[in-house]
Amino acid sequence: MTKKKTLTTESGAPVPDNQNSQTAGPNGPVLLQDHHLIEKLARFERERIPERVVHAKGSGAYGYFEVTKDITRYTKAKFLNQVGKRTEIFIRFSTVAGEKGSADTVRDPRGFAIKFYTEDGNYDLVGNDTPIFFLRDPLKFADFIHSQKRDPYTNVQEPDNVWDFFSLSPEATHQFTWLFGDRGIPASYRNMDGFGSHTFQWVNAKGEAFWVKYHFKTDQGIRCLTSKEAARIAGENPDYHHLDLLHAIERKEYPSWTLKMQIMPVSEAANYRFNPFDLTKVWLHKDYPLIDVGKLVLNRNPDNYFADVEQAAFNPANFVPGIGPSPDKMLQGRLFAYGDAHRYRLGVNHTALPVNRPHAVDTHNYGRDGQMRFDGNSARAKNYEPNSFDGPAQSNEPTYAPIEVHGATGSFAWERHKEDNDFVQAGNLYRLMSEDEKNRLVENIANSLSHVSREEIIERTISNFRNADPDYGNRIAKAVQTLQKH
Repeated sequence: MTKKKTLTTESGAPVPDNQNSQTAGPNGPVLLQDHHLIEKLARFERERIPERVVHAKGSGAYGYFEVTKDITRYTKAKFLNQVGKRTEIFIRFSTVAGEKGSADTVRDPRGFAIKFYTEDGNYDLVGNDTPIFFLRDPLKFADFIHSQKRDPYTNVQEPDNVWDFFSLSPEATHQFTWLFGDRGIPASYRNMDGFGSHTFQWVNAKGEAFWVKYHFKTDQGIRCLTSKEAARIAGENPDYHHLDLLHAIERKEYPSWTLKMQIMPVSEAANYRFNPFDLTKVWLHKDYPLIDVGKLVLNRNPDNYFADVEQAAFNPANFVPGIGPSPDKMLQGRLFAYGDAHRYRLGVNHTALPVNRPHAVDTHNYGRDGQMRFDGNSARAKNYEPNSFDGPAQSNEPTYAPIEVHGATGSFAWERHKEDNDFVQAGNLYRLMSEDEKNRLVENIANSLSHVSREEIIERTISNFRNADPDYGNRIAKAVQTLQKH
């Protein structure tokens, strides 16, 4: 029989009694000298770190990405340079607006964040289960999230706030049409697609640049929940999606996604039918068809949720040679915001945590000190650059191609392209739906909108949907009126 390990304090001293506190006699008060008790309580009181402002509740798993098609004509990224090449990945799925204790089956976009542990360092692709978003400018992001979060007075999510912000932000019409449609509540993380959502840059070995969009198509097939099914499951099992993913991997039913790309030559962006960097719009597939690239497979659950899922930090600014940003304004805002959030929530040394550090390459830099530095802190190596002591030096190889910019500084809306419009793609999406799908979409919107207290908010909201398609807005108006009468 294997002898059990001896329980110790955090300093390594053996713990003689873990059942009874030290007291002044059998019936006396607890003694301050009981270091094990003090240490145990102090650690317990500090177990929780700040939860994420958005995407607070999530699930994660490890796996791999395998290249299945030769795409070296488009990118020099090493992890994409050979058919059959596998790269370790970690992925985190999440809801957006709810707190850690909220239900998995709420109507909300789902985060779809991937960390590729490549030989050139970590590449983080931080997307959603939708190819679009509510906004195109990061200046509006905090206000948008505040409208979705708990009200300062009532401390609950208020339909007034949700729809007031939307009614005054017509660019969100496309995303609201998606969100309140059938794909607004996936049946599981395994049964939804993922998207990079933003436009990114790929650059090949010749220095030729391309604008690209990522599409991860689920191999399990799309399955979604109705509002009634989601409400029932939320009451019965608020961790439904989390457990579904966990148990599927435990059963070795490894979920997978096929990566397909849309690729646009840089020269075509200026004259495209609408701004290709506008996050509220999709590129039409007939203009830029999907190209197969590879397969993403999840095959290992984390051994400890907190260590890997809760402490995972995805930063869209983490690029590798051959991949870079675009002029997408929302992406540009996220390049700062995500890293800053991690430094606040996890500390400046969060990049050295096992889930966040590079797995396929060592790091060499001059970052030192800071809270929770838990490694050798680079020992006696010099902490400045340049130096004469063989310290790490710059590569002199650009990670991505330069982006041409011009014009005077100022606060500007984008220059319009010939088909730029806040409503046309929302209308196109609506007209693609079957009658049953349209009925469910209208019902879902009306059930929420009918709780709004101010008539002008309802009227502005319906006007946005009418601008997308007159039938769309008229149906919502009728449905809201019917619900208000009852």
